[in-house]
Amino acid sequence: IKIIFCIKMEDDSESEYITCRVVLLGEAGVGKTSIISRYVSNTFSDVLMSTTGASFAAKKLELDDEHKIKFQIWDTAGQERFRSLAKIFYQNAAVAVLVYDITRRDSFEKLKEFWIKELKENAPSDIILALAANKSDIYEQEVVSLKEGKELAQEINAIFKSTSAMLAHGIDELFKLIGEKFINPSLNTNEPTMSSQEEEFRKNIKINNNKKAKTESKKG
Repeated sequence: IKIIFCIKMEDDSESEYITCRVVLLGEAGVGKTSIISRYVSNTFSDVLMSTTGASFAAKKLELDDEHKIKFQIWDTAGQERFRSLAKIFYQNAAVAVLVYDITRRDSFEKLKEFWIKELKENAPSDIILALAANKSDIYEQEVVSLKEGKELAQEINAIFKSTSAMLAHGIDELFKLIGEKFINPSLNTNEPTMSSQEEEFRKNIKINNNKKAKTESKKG
């Protein structure tokens, strides 16, 4: 297995932190690496090499004075030839984040056809599931609606979050929800299909896109 990157954590007292092993799963190109990069180092790149095998990163989250979490985050390759390797990481994971690209129907269907079944058969029975509807910055091209994503999340009892690694939308919130669920497994993380925050986010994108279109039209 090739480790692509490893980000060291701060030298705080490790005893104060509870370790939470998180694995990201999904098809190639859905943005798993970008989500991790945005969350851990607040960076984003349009050009990323496909993950080979798996890569590791880490970050600490302080929910409050009493609840401090040390995330160990594993990014797995989405290509079919690496699927057997992914099992190594989710067999002992506390959390599995299933990522799909809202503009690619196949990436959503593969979660239902393969990844969810794999987790049911091979992951710990109490594993926390999260569903990340990624690339919300291009929601106007979406082929998988928020309603569909939310329904799948409810069906598998998963946290649901619309995310954009490019615009840093929903990433911190996703891991905060994961942390809260990890500390309190009985926590209800259901939210409306379209939250007010998501409505505002999409509205701003549409406004910006309209402005760009008008500017380009004038140039032409």
